[in-house]
Amino acid sequence: MVTPALKERQGIQSIEIGFRLLRVLAATNRPMMLRDVAKGAGMPAAKAHRYMVSFMRIGLVEQDTATGRYDLGAAALELGLASLGRLEPVRLADPILENLCEEIQETVALAVWGNRGATIVRIVDAGGPVTITLRAGNVLSLCKSATGRAFSAFFRSPFLKPMLDEELRELAQSTRTPVTTLRRQLEKSLNEIREQGIARATGSLTPGINGFSAPVFDHSGQMVAAITSLGSVGEFNVEWDSAVAKSMRSAAAALSERLGFQSSHARTE
Repeated sequence: MVTPALKERQGIQSIEIGFRLLRVLAATNRPMMLRDVAKGAGMPAAKAHRYMVSFMRIGLVEQDTATGRYDLGAAALELGLASLGRLEPVRLADPILENLCEEIQETVALAVWGNRGATIVRIVDAGGPVTITLRAGNVLSLCKSATGRAFSAFFRSPFLKPMLDEELRELAQSTRTPVTTLRRQLEKSLNEIREQGIARATGSLTPGINGFSAPVFDHSGQMVAAITSLGSVGEFNVEWDSAVAKSMRSAAAALSERLGFQSSHARTE
């Protein structure tokens, strides 16, 4: 809410106007043409272009030279990760992630919900022989990844369903499978995840890599993060009652407890 005192302060109007373009890019899950960014921000394309040139110079925006489409740049990612890193679940997770990595001897990570979906914000690499291509800032599939499935099963946001629907439509087109079939399969999987209290993926996102992801809840029973572990197929046991799964549940429960969660507050419906 903008207070009267804040309104009276003198600012730089051009920055406020330009930020409308960044918000349009942030609200879209894919690169955009200039005309579409300008339309979304309510300004002429020529005016929007001048702002985009300046944003590209400082790294807030980048342009694909092949398609001419614009997207958020490295500096925008850096700012976003810095903001997410200040969230209480992220600050409290570090020692729990370190202990979990040492216990299971696998790479572990923490994800929170960002403006583009389930976003990795912390990684503790186990340093094993298999390189896990996961980086802070990665946005993970809601259908294919263990992390995304955990959010799909437990997270509550008005933005989740539209993102999930769009991903299912794209998956239906690429696999030539009816979207109703994919939706039915996913809902069956999500029901199982809710029953087990943890999500898993068996090489469906990254070939040769298995994963678990356990939801973290705050004092109100809302999911606020996911703890994820990854390992190579053949060495990473994805049975629901495996030692890794038990350690994952314990780690997520420990972080949830630090955030004031009590099991009677859980909301999974």
